Amino acid sequence: MNDTIGIDISKDTLDTFWLSKRKHKQFANTKTGLRALTSWIREAEVSLVIFEATGVYHRLLETSLAMHDFPFARVNPRQARRFAEGTGTLAKTDRVDAAMLARMGSLLKLKADKPKSETLHNLKELETARQALIKDRTAAKARRSTATYPLLKKQIGHRQQQIARDLARVDAAIEAIITADRTLSQKADILISIPGIAKITAYAMLIEMPELGSLSGKQAASLAGLAPISRQSGKWQGKERIQGGRAVLRKVIYLPAVVATRFNPDMKVKYQELIAKGKCKKLAITAVMRKLVVMANALLRDGRKWTETRA
Repeated sequence: MNDTIGIDISKDTLDTFWLSKRKHKQFANTKTGLRALTSWIREAEVSLVIFEATGVYHRLLETSLAMHDFPFARVNPRQARRFAEGTGTLAKTDRVDAAMLARMGSLLKLKADKPKSETLHNLKELETARQALIKDRTAAKARRSTATYPLLKKQIGHRQQQIARDLARVDAAIEAIITADRTLSQKADILISIPGIAKITAYAMLIEMPELGSLSGKQAASLAGLAPISRQSGKWQGKERIQGGRAVLRKVIYLPAVVATRFNPDMKVKYQELIAKGKCKKLAITAVMRKLVVMANALLRDGRKWTETRA
Protein backbone atom coordinates (compact mmCIF):
# COMPACT_ATOMS: atom_id res chain seq x y z
CA MET A 1 0.00 0.00 0.00
CA ASN A 2 1.37 3.40 -1.01
CA ASP A 3 2.16 5.81 1.80
CA THR A 4 0.31 9.09 1.40
CA ILE A 5 -0.56 12.34 3.11
CA GLY A 6 -4.08 13.75 2.82
CA ILE A 7 -4.64 17.49 3.25
CA ASP A 8 -7.98 19.14 3.97
CA ILE A 9 -7.83 22.79 2.92
CA SER A 10 -9.76 25.67 4.46
CA LYS A 11 -9.26 29.42 4.25
CA ASP A 12 -7.09 29.57 7.38
CA THR A 13 -5.78 26.05 8.02
CA LEU A 14 -4.36 22.93 6.40
CA ASP A 15 -5.31 19.73 8.25
CA THR A 16 -3.07 16.81 7.32
CA PHE A 17 -3.03 13.05 7.88
CA TRP A 18 0.03 10.82 7.35
CA LEU A 19 -1.41 7.43 6.47
CA SER A 20 1.32 4.99 7.56
CA LYS A 21 1.90 6.77 10.88
CA ARG A 22 -1.82 7.56 11.37
CA LYS A 23 -0.68 11.00 12.42
CA HIS A 24 -2.68 14.24 12.28
CA LYS A 25 -1.04 17.64 12.09
CA GLN A 26 -2.39 21.14 11.42
CA PHE A 27 -0.65 24.04 9.66
CA ALA A 28 -1.69 27.62 8.92
CA ASN A 29 -2.71 28.25 5.30
CA THR A 30 -0.06 30.97 4.99
CA LYS A 31 3.40 31.17 3.47
CA THR A 32 4.93 30.52 6.90
CA GLY A 33 2.63 27.56 7.49
CA LEU A 34 3.41 26.14 4.07
CA ARG A 35 7.14 26.28 4.74
CA ALA A 36 6.58 24.20 7.86
CA LEU A 37 4.31 21.82 5.94
CA THR A 38 6.80 21.22 3.12
CA SER A 39 9.56 20.51 5.65
CA TRP A 40 7.29 17.93 7.31
CA ILE A 41 6.41 16.32 3.96
CA ARG A 42 10.08 16.08 3.04
CA GLU A 43 10.78 14.20 6.27
CA ALA A 44 7.81 11.88 5.69
CA GLU A 45 9.03 10.83 2.21
CA VAL A 46 5.54 9.76 1.10
CA SER A 47 4.74 8.78 -2.48
CA LEU A 48 1.81 11.17 -2.93
CA VAL A 49 0.05 14.16 -1.36
CA ILE A 50 -3.72 14.35 -1.97
CA PHE A 51 -6.03 17.35 -1.64
CA GLU A 52 -9.36 18.54 -3.00
CA ALA A 53 -9.54 21.24 -5.66
CA THR A 54 -10.92 24.19 -3.69
CA GLY A 55 -10.31 27.13 -6.00
CA VAL A 56 -8.24 29.98 -4.58
CA TYR A 57 -7.66 28.23 -1.24
CA HIS A 58 -5.55 25.41 -2.71
CA ARG A 59 -3.45 27.61 -4.99
CA LEU A 60 -0.74 28.41 -2.42
CA LEU A 61 -0.49 24.74 -1.46
CA GLU A 62 -0.24 23.50 -5.04
CA THR A 63 2.39 26.10 -5.93
CA SER A 64 4.44 25.19 -2.87
CA LEU A 65 4.26 21.43 -3.54
CA ALA A 66 5.26 21.94 -7.18
CA MET A 67 8.15 24.19 -6.18
CA HIS A 68 9.56 21.41 -3.96
CA ASP A 69 8.87 18.67 -6.56
CA PHE A 70 6.46 16.80 -4.28
CA PRO A 71 4.09 14.51 -6.24
CA PHE A 72 0.47 15.48 -5.63
CA ALA A 73 -3.04 14.67 -6.81
CA ARG A 74 -5.94 17.15 -6.98
CA VAL A 75 -9.25 15.35 -6.58
CA ASN A 76 -12.75 16.51 -7.37
CA PRO A 77 -14.69 17.20 -4.13
CA ARG A 78 -17.65 15.18 -5.41
CA GLN A 79 -15.45 12.16 -6.14
CA ALA A 80 -13.88 12.45 -2.69
CA ARG A 81 -17.31 12.55 -1.06
CA ARG A 82 -18.44 9.47 -2.98
CA PHE A 83 -15.31 7.62 -1.91
CA ALA A 84 -16.00 8.59 1.71
CA GLU A 85 -19.60 7.38 1.50
CA GLY A 86 -18.53 4.18 -0.24
CA THR A 87 -16.10 3.38 2.55
CA GLY A 88 -18.59 4.20 5.29
CA THR A 89 -17.04 7.53 6.29
CA LEU A 90 -20.17 9.57 6.96
CA ALA A 91 -18.73 12.09 9.42
CA LYS A 92 -17.30 15.25 7.88
CA THR A 93 -14.68 17.23 9.78
CA ASP A 94 -11.34 18.63 8.65
CA ARG A 95 -9.42 15.82 10.38
CA VAL A 96 -11.73 13.12 9.04
CA ASP A 97 -11.51 14.51 5.50
CA ALA A 98 -7.70 14.61 5.61
CA ALA A 99 -7.59 10.95 6.66
CA MET A 100 -10.15 10.02 3.99
CA LEU A 101 -8.08 11.73 1.27
CA ALA A 102 -4.93 9.89 2.36
CA ARG A 103 -6.78 6.54 2.17
CA MET A 104 -8.31 7.46 -1.17
CA GLY A 105 -4.91 8.19 -2.68
CA SER A 106 -3.47 4.92 -1.40
CA LEU A 107 -6.35 2.54 -2.13
CA LEU A 108 -7.14 3.93 -5.59
CA LYS A 109 -3.44 4.33 -6.41
CA LEU A 110 -4.00 7.84 -7.72
CA LYS A 111 -1.43 9.17 -10.14
CA ALA A 112 0.38 12.45 -9.61
CA ASP A 113 -1.00 15.46 -11.49
CA LYS A 114 1.04 17.76 -13.67
CA PRO A 115 1.57 21.08 -11.85
CA LYS A 116 -0.29 24.03 -13.35
CA SER A 117 1.81 26.95 -14.52
CA GLU A 118 1.53 30.38 -12.93
CA THR A 119 -0.06 31.54 -16.18
CA LEU A 120 -2.88 29.00 -15.90
CA HIS A 121 -3.38 29.86 -12.24
CA ASN A 122 -3.76 33.54 -13.13
CA LEU A 123 -6.12 32.78 -16.00
CA LYS A 124 -8.26 30.55 -13.79
CA GLU A 125 -8.53 33.30 -11.18
CA LEU A 126 -9.58 35.81 -13.85
CA GLU A 127 -12.09 33.38 -15.40
CA THR A 128 -13.64 32.72 -11.98
CA ALA A 129 -13.98 36.48 -11.48
CA ARG A 130 -15.52 36.76 -14.95
CA GLN A 131 -18.16 34.14 -14.19
CA ALA A 132 -19.00 35.96 -10.94
CA LEU A 133 -19.41 39.27 -12.81
CA ILE A 134 -21.73 37.63 -15.34
CA LYS A 135 -23.81 36.28 -12.47
CA ASP A 136 -23.90 39.76 -10.90
CA ARG A 137 -24.93 41.27 -14.24
CA THR A 138 -27.85 38.86 -14.56
CA ALA A 139 -28.97 39.56 -10.99
CA ALA A 140 -28.72 43.33 -11.46
CA LYS A 141 -30.77 43.16 -14.65
CA ALA A 142 -33.48 41.18 -12.85
CA ARG A 143 -33.54 43.62 -9.92
CA ARG A 144 -33.80 46.65 -12.18
CA SER A 145 -36.71 45.14 -14.10
CA THR A 146 -38.73 44.87 -10.87
CA ALA A 147 -37.56 48.06 -9.13
CA THR A 148 -40.07 50.92 -9.11
CA TYR A 149 -38.49 53.52 -6.82
CA PRO A 150 -36.42 55.98 -8.95
CA LEU A 151 -33.45 56.05 -6.56
CA LEU A 152 -33.14 52.27 -6.59
CA LYS A 153 -33.41 52.07 -10.37
CA LYS A 154 -30.66 54.69 -10.66
CA GLN A 155 -28.38 52.86 -8.22
CA ILE A 156 -28.88 49.56 -10.01
CA GLY A 157 -28.12 51.29 -13.31
CA HIS A 158 -24.84 52.57 -11.88
CA ARG A 159 -24.05 49.04 -10.67
CA GLN A 160 -24.71 47.66 -14.16
CA GLN A 161 -22.31 50.19 -15.65
CA GLN A 162 -19.64 49.27 -13.10
CA ILE A 163 -20.09 45.56 -13.83
CA ALA A 164 -19.69 46.26 -17.56
CA ARG A 165 -16.45 48.18 -16.92
CA ASP A 166 -15.09 45.47 -14.63
CA LEU A 167 -15.99 42.76 -17.13
CA ALA A 168 -14.21 44.62 -19.93
CA ARG A 169 -11.07 44.93 -17.79
CA VAL A 170 -11.10 41.23 -16.90
CA ASP A 171 -11.62 40.25 -20.56
CA ALA A 172 -8.72 42.49 -21.57
CA ALA A 173 -6.48 40.92 -18.92
CA ILE A 174 -7.36 37.39 -20.09
CA GLU A 175 -6.69 38.29 -23.73
CA ALA A 176 -3.37 39.96 -22.86
CA ILE A 177 -2.13 36.86 -21.03
CA ILE A 178 -3.20 34.44 -23.75
CA THR A 179 -1.85 36.49 -26.67
CA ALA A 180 1.48 36.87 -24.86
CA ASP A 181 1.79 33.08 -24.53
CA ARG A 182 2.69 31.55 -27.89
CA THR A 183 1.30 28.08 -27.13
CA LEU A 184 -2.00 29.34 -25.72
CA SER A 185 -2.36 31.84 -28.55
CA GLN A 186 -1.91 29.10 -31.17
CA LYS A 187 -4.43 26.89 -29.38
CA ALA A 188 -6.93 29.75 -29.23
CA ASP A 189 -6.59 30.32 -32.99
CA ILE A 190 -7.35 26.65 -33.62
CA LEU A 191 -10.46 26.72 -31.43
CA ILE A 192 -11.73 29.97 -32.97
CA SER A 193 -11.55 28.33 -36.40
CA ILE A 194 -14.43 26.04 -35.37
CA PRO A 195 -17.77 27.58 -36.46
CA GLY A 196 -19.73 28.47 -33.33
CA ILE A 197 -16.64 29.01 -31.13
CA ALA A 198 -15.96 32.72 -30.55
CA LYS A 199 -12.85 34.18 -28.94
CA ILE A 200 -14.31 34.41 -25.42
CA THR A 201 -15.49 30.79 -25.61
CA ALA A 202 -12.11 29.61 -26.89
CA TYR A 203 -10.35 31.34 -24.00
CA ALA A 204 -12.75 29.83 -21.47
CA MET A 205 -12.26 26.33 -22.92
CA LEU A 206 -8.47 26.63 -22.60
CA ILE A 207 -8.78 27.87 -19.03
CA GLU A 208 -11.44 25.47 -17.78
CA MET A 209 -10.03 22.43 -19.57
CA PRO A 210 -6.28 22.90 -20.13
CA GLU A 211 -6.00 19.14 -20.78
CA LEU A 212 -7.62 19.59 -24.21
CA GLY A 213 -5.34 18.22 -26.90
CA SER A 214 -3.76 15.57 -24.68
CA LEU A 215 -6.78 13.29 -24.23
CA SER A 216 -8.68 10.64 -26.14
CA GLY A 217 -12.15 11.56 -27.37
CA LYS A 218 -13.81 9.54 -24.60
CA GLN A 219 -11.57 11.09 -21.95
CA ALA A 220 -12.36 14.60 -23.19
CA ALA A 221 -16.12 13.97 -23.13
CA SER A 222 -15.92 12.39 -19.68
CA LEU A 223 -13.80 15.18 -18.21
CA ALA A 224 -16.27 17.73 -19.52
CA GLY A 225 -19.11 15.77 -17.94
CA LEU A 226 -20.69 15.17 -21.36
CA ALA A 227 -20.27 11.40 -21.60
CA PRO A 228 -23.69 9.70 -21.32
CA ILE A 229 -24.03 7.44 -18.27
CA SER A 230 -26.24 4.37 -18.75
CA ARG A 231 -28.76 3.29 -16.10
CA GLN A 232 -29.77 -0.36 -16.54
CA SER A 233 -30.68 -3.25 -14.28
CA GLY A 234 -32.00 -6.57 -15.58
CA LYS A 235 -34.69 -5.80 -18.15
CA TRP A 236 -35.13 -2.26 -16.89
CA GLN A 237 -33.46 0.39 -19.02
CA GLY A 238 -33.35 3.93 -17.66
CA LYS A 239 -32.54 7.11 -19.54
CA GLU A 240 -28.91 7.98 -20.15
CA ARG A 241 -27.79 11.09 -18.30
CA ILE A 242 -24.71 13.25 -17.98
CA GLN A 243 -23.25 14.27 -14.65
CA GLY A 244 -20.06 15.41 -12.96
CA GLY A 245 -17.18 16.86 -14.93
CA ARG A 246 -16.46 20.53 -15.59
CA ALA A 247 -19.76 22.32 -14.99
CA VAL A 248 -18.38 25.76 -15.89
CA LEU A 249 -17.14 24.41 -19.23
CA ARG A 250 -20.57 22.99 -20.05
CA LYS A 251 -22.15 26.34 -19.20
CA VAL A 252 -19.66 28.16 -21.41
CA ILE A 253 -20.18 25.99 -24.51
CA TYR A 254 -23.97 25.66 -24.31
CA LEU A 255 -24.82 28.75 -26.40
CA PRO A 256 -21.96 28.13 -28.87
CA ALA A 257 -23.41 24.64 -29.37
CA VAL A 258 -26.81 26.16 -30.15
CA VAL A 259 -25.16 28.51 -32.67
CA ALA A 260 -23.19 25.60 -34.14
CA THR A 261 -26.40 23.72 -34.95
CA ARG A 262 -27.14 26.50 -37.45
CA PHE A 263 -23.76 27.56 -38.79
CA ASN A 264 -21.41 24.58 -38.34
CA PRO A 265 -22.17 22.03 -41.11
CA ASP A 266 -20.92 19.05 -39.07
CA MET A 267 -22.90 20.01 -35.98
CA LYS A 268 -25.99 20.90 -38.00
CA VAL A 269 -26.07 17.40 -39.52
CA LYS A 270 -25.59 15.77 -36.11
CA TYR A 271 -28.35 17.86 -34.55
CA GLN A 272 -30.85 17.25 -37.37
CA GLU A 273 -30.17 13.49 -37.31
CA LEU A 274 -31.01 13.31 -33.60
CA ILE A 275 -34.15 15.43 -33.96
CA ALA A 276 -35.28 13.25 -36.89
CA LYS A 277 -34.91 10.20 -34.62
CA GLY A 278 -37.32 11.78 -32.14
CA LYS A 279 -34.72 12.92 -29.61
CA CYS A 280 -35.60 15.98 -27.54
CA LYS A 281 -33.82 19.26 -28.31
CA LYS A 282 -32.00 19.29 -24.96
CA LEU A 283 -30.47 15.86 -25.61
CA ALA A 284 -29.54 16.87 -29.16
CA ILE A 285 -27.81 20.04 -27.93
CA THR A 286 -25.92 18.00 -25.32
CA ALA A 287 -24.72 15.68 -28.09
CA VAL A 288 -23.53 18.69 -30.09
CA MET A 289 -21.71 20.03 -27.00
CA ARG A 290 -20.00 16.66 -26.65
CA LYS A 291 -19.04 16.64 -30.34
CA LEU A 292 -17.64 20.17 -30.03
CA VAL A 293 -15.40 19.18 -27.11
CA VAL A 294 -14.22 16.00 -28.85
CA MET A 295 -13.54 17.94 -32.05
CA ALA A 296 -11.67 20.69 -30.18
CA ASN A 297 -9.54 18.06 -28.46
CA ALA A 298 -8.71 16.35 -31.77
CA LEU A 299 -7.80 19.59 -33.55
CA LEU A 300 -5.56 20.74 -30.69
CA ARG A 301 -3.94 17.31 -30.53
CA ASP A 302 -3.18 17.41 -34.28
CA GLY A 303 -2.26 21.11 -34.28
CA ARG A 304 -4.60 21.95 -37.15
CA LYS A 305 -7.50 24.30 -37.74
CA TRP A 306 -11.04 23.23 -38.56
CA THR A 307 -12.06 22.56 -42.15
CA GLU A 308 -15.42 21.24 -43.27
CA THR A 309 -13.94 18.44 -45.34
CA ARG A 310 -11.43 17.13 -42.74
CA ALA A 311 -13.23 17.69 -39.40
